[in-house]
Amino acid sequence: MSEKTGVAFSETKEQAQKLSAVIEKHKNENGALIPVLHEAQEIYGYLPIEVQQKIAEGLGVTMAEIYGVVTFYTQFSVNPKGKYKIGVCLGTACYVKGSGNILDKIKEKLGIDVDECTPDGKFSIDATRCIGACGLAPVMTVNDDVYGRLVPEDIDGILEKYM
Repeated sequence: MSEKTGVAFSETKEQAQKLSAVIEKHKNENGALIPVLHEAQEIYGYLPIEVQQKIAEGLGVTMAEIYGVVTFYTQFSVNPKGKYKIGVCLGTACYVKGSGNILDKIKEKLGIDVDECTPDGKFSIDATRCIGACGLAPVMTVNDDVYGRLVPEDIDGILEKYM
């Protein structure tokens, strides 16, 4: 079980078979690690330690090498993502207009921190950089839905739509 999220890793037989096929497809290629990590993340939604161990064994690389790659590149996540992925823009325009307060309200409401997922798997929070909607600052997203010109009092109503 992940200490940070309280969500235990679970894997379906189909996911395990897909991962094995991905590793087999790439195992004799130079530079196979990053493509395998990308495909594994597509299969699982994130890269838990159990998946990293399978990749290390299958490709014959160390866990240290995998950890270095996974933690260096921002497109990889070692934490599960919720059904509803909340992104709060902390770019300059949003931050100056109060996105830090928006983020604090969301964390308080959901009882989780940035890069965490609620125990029921419903919500996760990411602190993002500029999403290109500076005129609507401060901005947050829930999956593909964009909410702008926010104040902390807006958060309860927005989250209720997804409860």
